Amino acid sequence: MASIHKNRLSSETSPYLLQHADNPVDWYPWGDEALEKARKEDKPILLSIGYSACHWCHVMAHESFEDEETAAVMNELFVNIKVDREERPDLDKIYQLAHQIITRRPGGWPLTMFLNPHNQLPFFGGTYFPKTARYQLPSFRSLLEQVAEYYRRHKQDLDDHSRSFTAILQSIGQPEASEAPDPSTLIHAKHEMEAAFDRVNGGFGDAPKFPQLSNLEFLLHLWRRNPSEHGAALEMVTMTLTRMAEGGIYDHIGGGFARYSVDARWEIPHFEKMLYDNAVFLPLYAEAWQATGDPLFRKVAEETVEWALREMQSPEGGFYSSLDADSEGEEGKYYVWNRAEIESLLSPAEYAVVEPHYGLDRGPNFEGHWHLHVARPLEEVAADLGIDVDEAKRRLASARATLFQAREKRIRPGRDDKILTAWNGLMIKGLALASRLLDRRDWTKSADRAFEFLRRQLCVNNDRLLATYKDGRARFNAYLDDYAFVLDAGLELLQCEWRTDRLVWLLKLADRLLARFEDHEHGGFFFTSDDHEELIQRPKTLMDESTPAGNAIAARALLQIGHLVGEHRYTEAAERTLKAATSSMRQYPHAHGALLDAALEWLYPQQFIVLRGNLESLRTWTAAVRRAPATAEQRLVFAISAEETDLPGLLAERKVESGEVAYVCSGMTCLAPIRTLAEFEEFLRSSGENRK
Repeated sequence: MASIHKNRLSSETSPYLLQHADNPVDWYPWGDEALEKARKEDKPILLSIGYSACHWCHVMAHESFEDEETAAVMNELFVNIKVDREERPDLDKIYQLAHQIITRRPGGWPLTMFLNPHNQLPFFGGTYFPKTARYQLPSFRSLLEQVAEYYRRHKQDLDDHSRSFTAILQSIGQPEASEAPDPSTLIHAKHEMEAAFDRVNGGFGDAPKFPQLSNLEFLLHLWRRNPSEHGAALEMVTMTLTRMAEGGIYDHIGGGFARYSVDARWEIPHFEKMLYDNAVFLPLYAEAWQATGDPLFRKVAEETVEWALREMQSPEGGFYSSLDADSEGEEGKYYVWNRAEIESLLSPAEYAVVEPHYGLDRGPNFEGHWHLHVARPLEEVAADLGIDVDEAKRRLASARATLFQAREKRIRPGRDDKILTAWNGLMIKGLALASRLLDRRDWTKSADRAFEFLRRQLCVNNDRLLATYKDGRARFNAYLDDYAFVLDAGLELLQCEWRTDRLVWLLKLADRLLARFEDHEHGGFFFTSDDHEELIQRPKTLMDESTPAGNAIAARALLQIGHLVGEHRYTEAAERTLKAATSSMRQYPHAHGALLDAALEWLYPQQFIVLRGNLESLRTWTAAVRRAPATAEQRLVFAISAEETDLPGLLAERKVESGEVAYVCSGMTCLAPIRTLAEFEEFLRSSGENRK
């Protein structure tokens, strides 16, 4: 029977908010209407933050927000505000930090916070609360009544609390600039990561286990800088990537990775698939393939792209946000199998390979069902069956195709089809980098479509970004991550195909980043612009969260674009960011992988190679770069047609006299122009040998 309720969320674009539009709770979106109502009626605010792919958000919604009696208590005692943390990461960052201050525990989703209506400062909070008391938690309804009563009795105390809480918030995230990072900062971080490394399963720490991709990227780039000194860094990366690719966190039937593993072995995931995770997995596997030649890494990169293009790219070009963990009300139902079902779908020869390879000859590993993971290497299975490995691979590929077609007939998990600027920036960067390393120009076209979608639909006045798009409607003032990730993505795309108009646009974004987001007093960048809605805190986040830290990606992108066009304003802003973050990097290195990677690039600048000449001829030169030794310096390579004119900044000096020419610089040091392909190939070879 259809619900008769419709609250104020029904006009929103967020799929998460729309999931709650027919709750009996009188939900408001965050905005002036709700905040003014709370002030006027002197009712505390119940702020609930979640996202559409969040399993426990669904549980709390079903238990409490869909319950008429609980909703009646909420409506009577509170002004209820629902927020999609993916649309409003500014609010989420602030109130997650507030939760941590109040409870002295990490937060999560759903986040449930109770706010003073007169200043939006929290006075109590938690995450998931059950309908009835369990898990050592009170029932949600009794909690509501206690919190409302506390507010009535302690308003004066809350005024004193507000002053002290405001002081705490303002003191957090504003580190004083310190000395710049030095090589010892990087070595200390590597040693700390080695100490936390799981030498049996890969990854860092114990269950639940998150991929910590920024740390792996830093370690891979550290090894590339000095392979003889940092062999252990490469071992940590390759072991972790192998274990994850073999584990259940990877979808062996449809490609792509889940958010995290609930166990230390990467076997059972939390089944939601997020665009941002896969966007960072993709270039990491591509770079690991380039470093090692391991075909597993190339296969995973290719299958991850296939998943993203098949299930996540919209007809307009942008990429959707996530796939739910649940289908038909059950977590993981879409992904897990009954053993008899698999046996009935496959030929006996196929099943003979699949059963031991994916662990079907063992007990069920997920609530009476089997979630597929590599239980035995294919080489062992082939040897036991008396067949060669190529035959085992053929049977496995055929079986996977059959299982994929069978799974396609199931009821799919829900898809959050809003398009987020920042997450699209990550995916564009990943696609473009992987397309270069794996020589897949078709992927470049998909990345280009997404990038032009952002320029067309999520950019105002040619330099101001918006954060989210759905159903033809772009909304919300963009955040640091939006500018930083798009800037990073654009620079990567320019290496795939040069477009001067694209560089000019990126320079406008970089200028806006400096003008609207930079902390000119302490260095680094605030998460919100100086013309953003005024909130109880203006966050400046340096640590990686579920995505790389925006300050880190901003620093790296500004270093690169500054060196490319010879603009010191950009490189100096990057340096101020790294100085502001150095003390934090040294104290908590495991939480600053992306900033450590930016510091690595600042300390040891990448080679910038600008190629000028006939584009067809230059393809041979760029192919030579792809063939260069994996231990060569990291390079940015831009192939610019001789016909391009009006290039900005330093690029205007990269002239073409006749034929092709390569301009090579590292930081502020440049070589003489290289004018023959043979000379260029010799330079690449000798550069690689010098790194060994």
